[in-house]
Amino acid sequence: MTRIPDAVVARYPDALRPPTPHTRAELDCLLSLTIGTVAIGHGRHPASVAAATAFGESFGKAGGTVLAIVHWPVAAASWLRAARRLVAPGPDCWVLADTPAGAAQVARRLALEPGWRADRTFGFASLGTAQLVTLGSDAVVGMTGALPDGGTWCVRSGLLVRNSRAD
Repeated sequence: MTRIPDAVVARYPDALRPPTPHTRAELDCLLSLTIGTVAIGHGRHPASVAAATAFGESFGKAGGTVLAIVHWPVAAASWLRAARRLVAPGPDCWVLADTPAGAAQVARRLALEPGWRADRTFGFASLGTAQLVTLGSDAVVGMTGALPDGGTWCVRSGLLVRNSRAD
């Protein structure tokens, strides 16, 4: 998969909006989905940095091991460096915090890296959008994440499925 052209990303302005701050229920849900070792990746928006930091601290306190914390810019030539740094330590799973556009760019690059699997990749609520599915294409099929209320979202067969705790 290749980089998503800027002109294509521009068609999805909601995919570029800064993420909202994560909730405690969202963080707890992500902690319940992940086990073993993890690599955390995030965009540079303050909410993404805060979410990644909170997850890393909570995951460590719960006995998990954070092997890498990797950040990436909004715009890059290929996101190759970030993708390789996320995959290199060989984690059991990955956690991403960013805008849908940023995560889609990284996921498309991760899909080319041996050892990475979308079905072992988890995201914060900001990623649980149709824009991630559209921009990420096949690279995001299998990803799962948390909703603000502690429910989950997942990408299956090119569709976003949401399971709210209120349902």
